[in-house]
Parts: sequence; structure tokens; C-alpha cells
Amino acid sequence: MHIIRYLDSQSRTQYASEQPDGSALRIEGDIYGSFTVTKDAADVAQLLAPVAATQILCIGLNYKRHAEETGAKLPERPVLFVKGNNALQHPGLPILLPRHLRSDEVDYECELAVVIGKPCKNVSPEHALDYVLGYTCANDVSARDHQIKLGGGQWCRGKFFDTFAPLGPRLVTPASIPNPNALRIRTELNGETVQDSNTNDMAFDVRTIISYLSGSTTLLPGTVILTGTPSGVGMAAKPEPRWLRAGDVVTIDIEGIGRLTNPVAEE
Repeated sequence: MHIIRYLDSQSRTQYASEQPDGSALRIEGDIYGSFTVTKDAADVAQLLAPVAATQILCIGLNYKRHAEETGAKLPERPVLFVKGNNALQHPGLPILLPRHLRSDEVDYECELAVVIGKPCKNVSPEHALDYVLGYTCANDVSARDHQIKLGGGQWCRGKFFDTFAPLGPRLVTPASIPNPNALRIRTELNGETVQDSNTNDMAFDVRTIISYLSGSTTLLPGTVILTGTPSGVGMAAKPEPRWLRAGDVVTIDIEGIGRLTNPVAEE
């Protein structure tokens, strides 16, 4: 099933099930519990990020070729950092380049996002996917100057700015994606492909990530997990880095999920 979240013409937040013909039928009930797909056409005025995240957990250095291009050693266990819910951005709305606390080194990062559907604690890798509500596209936008040089040795400042976590355009349930580690994943910048990889290049697969994050820790429904980015980030571009600029358009494309597009603008 493909699920979208949207504002209707009366500014009410609703969910709907996308149909094969491109139409959408309104959902009644709780997507984390019991819900029904009605026969009512969805009144979509504005597409939203497919979930209102309860928390955004992110894994760093999780693609082998990305670690190589940045000269980093692959970690022995998943590297965790977080983004605030303030960073969430909807499909089609702009990524804002920070100007009050200025950054001139803002980067794109295509990522597979996993959404947890029920409370999850101390789960084994074998059962980890049983807790997944669905998958969506994410852009782990990163201010590299604040991440690397100005952040005091931790990554969160460079990852935490408003609009730095676009999600969408839809949530695809596990029945449609039986293996999340066999998906082509790409970024297009102004129509040019700059990242092109497969989620099979992850050092820690989705099962391992969920199991690790749930260790002695409850992952609540609505937890969004960003699973890392492949090679081709702007920071590693040759002969010089390729930072986002106002007027750019970034599209994240993941096989079986779709395309998440956001323009870039000044704060």
C-alpha cells in the first residue's frame, strides 16, 4: 500500500491510500493501529511529509563507498545522531539555507527512511522488520561547516536546522518492499544525477539498525530512522565541493517509493 498525508481544502490533516491510477482514497482511523480505506476521493490541497515524526534518528557513515570517498573508517557499530522535528520538511517546499547562523556549505544526502509502526524495544534482527510501518524517501540535508568545523566535535548542529529533513512523497508499506536492502537510490541536482547507488551497499542493513537502536530503548510509533547516504555527496565532489545554492532543485529517487523534490532558497 502507498499512503500519503495531506492537508485538505479545509486545512485538515488527512491520510489517503494512493491507487494504481494515481487517484487517492481517504483513510479513516489510525495508521498505527486500525484503519479503513474509504471509497471517498481524497481532497488533496497540499501534500505533507507522510508522517508527523515522533523523533528522527539518523545513522552516519553507513555506506561503504561513502566512507571511502570521505576517507573515513567504517564504524564497528551504527553511528547515531539526531535531528529535531523542526527539521521536517514537506515535498515541494524549500530547503532553507541558514543565514542567521550562516552556513555556506550545505549538502544533499539521499537516504532511505524507515518509519516504526508500533513500540519497539530489544528486538532481534530477525524480527526487526515486523515493527516497520513503511518506507519513504529522505534528504539528510547537512551544513558541513557546522557539522565538521564549528560543531564542537558532534554532528547535530550541522544537521538540526529548520527544513533539513525533507520526507516523502509517500509511505510504502513492507508488503510492497519485502527487502529494503535491494533498492536503487539516487539524487538529482538540477536534473543531473549526483548520487547513484543501491541500499545493498549499507554496512549495517535495516534489520541491524532497528535492532541496535531498540537496544534498551523504546522506539515509539512514528519514529523515523534515516539509514545513511551513499557516495556522491557534494562535499566529496571533484575538483571542488558542490554546495547547494538558492535556486537549485534537489530530487531524491528511491526504487519502489518514488521521487521527493524540494527547491532550495535562502532563509
